[in-house]
Amino acid sequence: MTLELIFALCLGITLSAACGFRIFIPPLIMSAASLHGSYVPAPEFAWLATETAFTMLAIASAVEVFAYMIPAVDNLLDMIEIPTAIAIGTGIVGMTLTDLDPLLQWTIAVIAGGGTAGLVDGMTAVTRLATTTLTGGLANPAVGLLEALSAAVLALIAIVLPLWGITLVAIVGFMAYHRLARLWQKRQQRLAKLEYNHYQ
Repeated sequence: MTLELIFALCLGITLSAACGFRIFIPPLIMSAASLHGSYVPAPEFAWLATETAFTMLAIASAVEVFAYMIPAVDNLLDMIEIPTAIAIGTGIVGMTLTDLDPLLQWTIAVIAGGGTAGLVDGMTAVTRLATTTLTGGLANPAVGLLEALSAAVLALIAIVLPLWGITLVAIVGFMAYHRLARLWQKRQQRLAKLEYNHYQ
């Protein structure tokens, strides 16, 4: 594996993780970097380097951020955005690995890109559900703002310092896995307790 490929993979995975926080902010950052000349997208994604794409992504990002400030709406969006984040995460990693064989390219994209985006988005959904339960949704706008900032910062780091970005992704991924694993364990314990009580 060449150094260029390693950097490309780090870039793609970090951007995918950022999509797990917000789906439109990372493409917006990519579009801004493309217009500035700091990032060169693959030929099939050259449309990112246009002012039209930047404007549309900016509007979409603003609407997305605002929508996540509204309790109840944010939980509904989580159900929609998890599969969307997986799809966009897969596409982003795929577009950074254009020099690979297509089968290998998209296999890595689905596993690394889609998996990372889905894991992070799952963690945010669980966090929001917890804050909704504990605070009645009052803390959700603050959580939403923190997630939007995380998406922007992670996307910027991905483009400027991809190796640092992949380190942050590893930390976030571990936290997400740990949180989701704990949730699954508690669910299994509740089911086992209900089953035990049923047979008593």
